[in-house]
Amino acid sequence: MKKLYIVLVLSMMAGCSTTGHFKVPESSSLYIYQRPQPVDVKANGEVTTKPFFWTAAGMPPGGGIPYRLEQNGQTVKEGKLRTKFRPVSLFWPPFAAIYWPMGFNPDITYDLVNDKQE
Repeated sequence: MKKLYIVLVLSMMAGCSTTGHFKVPESSSLYIYQRPQPVDVKANGEVTTKPFFWTAAGMPPGGGIPYRLEQNGQTVKEGKLRTKFRPVSLFWPPFAAIYWPMGFNPDITYDLVNDKQE
């Protein structure tokens, strides 16, 4: 029973977050998806945040997760990040496939220093 509880808690945590790996310029703040607060970029470049709505789907025209980099209160770079559909959203109630189907692509590093998403 204890193992089932642990599995349920872990699946809940995975169902309501998305994680990506970033390289950002030093002393800059990364804002994702027009959210008012910058995301916390850990020392290893990992960013974990809430998933994104269908508008962040990486399909043309203009798809992707909007971002901006700020230094000293000034926007120095803007763009869109590649996304990936989150299969866990199909199984996450209530209706996560409707509200949170898109997330960071865990297979790439978002290099915002050299403008690469590989």
